Amino acid sequence: MRKALALVISALACQVPTASAEYGLGAPIAASALKRWDIDIAPDGHGLPAGSGTVAAGKQVFAAKCAACHGQTGEGGIGDPLVGGAGSLTNVKPQKTIGSYWPYATTLFDYIRRAMPYNAPQSLTADEVYALSAYLLHLNGIVPEQARLDAKSLPKVRMPNRGGFVPDPRPGAM
Repeated sequence: MRKALALVISALACQVPTASAEYGLGAPIAASALKRWDIDIAPDGHGLPAGSGTVAAGKQVFAAKCAACHGQTGEGGIGDPLVGGAGSLTNVKPQKTIGSYWPYATTLFDYIRRAMPYNAPQSLTADEVYALSAYLLHLNGIVPEQARLDAKSLPKVRMPNRGGFVPDPRPGAM
């Protein structure tokens, strides 16, 4: 992913001045400005920031910033359910939750970091995102109540549906 981004940046750097001169649109982007948008997390954990979080801390963050949409214990509300659904993927109406569907714990971190809370995406600190990840993984029975997650431990979390996806044959894919 990062190699692809570097190629796009390189290509844009070569093309922008021409496009800018030809069409009068755009301006070259500084690497420092682009870095703010380079926040993707790979399944193997590449790109995870420094920080850590516990299940207990995640419970507090969830109550303050997530429960209004996802219910007090992630059962769902105006937002999707985040827990439950184990064994439901072969049902007519599968329940795609963190514990039943998601293949990588790092994907959970990436999604929370980018998109949550709904009313203020990208407003959570790295510690809050680690804590929320720990809490939600605990609610789904994946990590113990004493879990502390960080950039080293999160990629090691084995999700129940890790083998439920067709392997990606592309070089470097997980």
